[in-house]
Amino acid sequence: MDQRRKLGDIGFGYRPRAPYACDPAATRGRFVDEDESPTRTPFQRDRDRIIHSTAFRRLKHKTQVFVAHEGDHYRTRLTHTIEVAQIARALARALRLDEDLAEAIALVHDFGHTAFGHTGEDALNDKMAAWGGFDHNAQSLRVVTKLESRYADFDGLNLTWETLEGLVKHNGPLTDKSGKGLRGPVPQAIRDFSALFDLELDRYASLEAQCAAIADDIAYNTHDIDDGLRSGLLTLDMIGEVALPASILAKVREKHPTLDPMRAGHELMRRQITAMVEDVITMATANIERVKPCSADDVRNAGQMIVGFSPRMREAEKELKVFLYRSLYRHSQVMRVRQNADSIVRDLFETYMADPREMPEGWREGLDRAEDKVKARHVADFLAGMTDTYAVKEHRRLFDRTPDLS
Repeated sequence: MDQRRKLGDIGFGYRPRAPYACDPAATRGRFVDEDESPTRTPFQRDRDRIIHSTAFRRLKHKTQVFVAHEGDHYRTRLTHTIEVAQIARALARALRLDEDLAEAIALVHDFGHTAFGHTGEDALNDKMAAWGGFDHNAQSLRVVTKLESRYADFDGLNLTWETLEGLVKHNGPLTDKSGKGLRGPVPQAIRDFSALFDLELDRYASLEAQCAAIADDIAYNTHDIDDGLRSGLLTLDMIGEVALPASILAKVREKHPTLDPMRAGHELMRRQITAMVEDVITMATANIERVKPCSADDVRNAGQMIVGFSPRMREAEKELKVFLYRSLYRHSQVMRVRQNADSIVRDLFETYMADPREMPEGWREGLDRAEDKVKARHVADFLAGMTDTYAVKEHRRLFDRTPDLS
């Protein structure tokens, strides 16, 4: 302990935090015990392991809304993740939390997403229906506890309990006190791991995890507008009909009446992020004052999310989401690409299930003798790790015709 506190004096992360923050010096540890680093806190090491992982690099070529080859300037899972991490860290700093933990959870939260965004997840979930389905959050946990193969002493990344808790529960508890799922069945991968390393599925996650969760909402509610404008599927006039961005856009136009549409859009984006971040900080500060947590465990036992939007902003954000679903996510042009991407994922799953030898070495061994449940989960792991570009390449190798994603 003395050595760790001494390191804090020269900037290794042990700075003063609020009493309700997660303290890296009091971490609940890792599934596999390791010696501590003399130069980094446990949460800093988590963040670094996440960034250096194969799964993190793959996010570069995974879809957010627009598939990768539609344009170099659209968000991918990687750029989205970086934006979420920046916002999460800003929130954590304002609330005197552990910034490194908030950043680590933000950086790892999308590891389980398939190629082609939610389209790929929906297709894979449908194909896996007979064997427990597919859930990107559970898949993220599988990646960091099992599928990454980088270290000599363990599978996965061997992240701290606090990072794993945040990954699994950043949107709230998964079960009630009796163990019954609150939002439907809890994925078996999460139940199995929690049985070995209790993630306390019936309790809330840390404030750092809650910051990462709300940062995700702020990021995509804002940058999806930006990508929609760039694509031409959205216009400033359309956005001007939605209360939150309309109020911001009116102020931009009042101050800069001759600003070109592109810069006006960028100005709208940065101001919307600022408005949402400041709203969360104000609301979270008020909630902390009301709940008065004296420890991270008090936060977990609070019985409510503490970090979130004010009622007014929550309604505005809900209206914005409805607009984005109607005007962007369900736009005929986006839906056409989604349908073709859906076909690619389904074709690949069926092919690998029928003949696992079509998968590369390291993935196909022993599957010809495996029962269907084991084989299906193995195929799902392989498919979930694919980037958009690799999935298209594999489909072209296996089929005479590959659906057009342009």
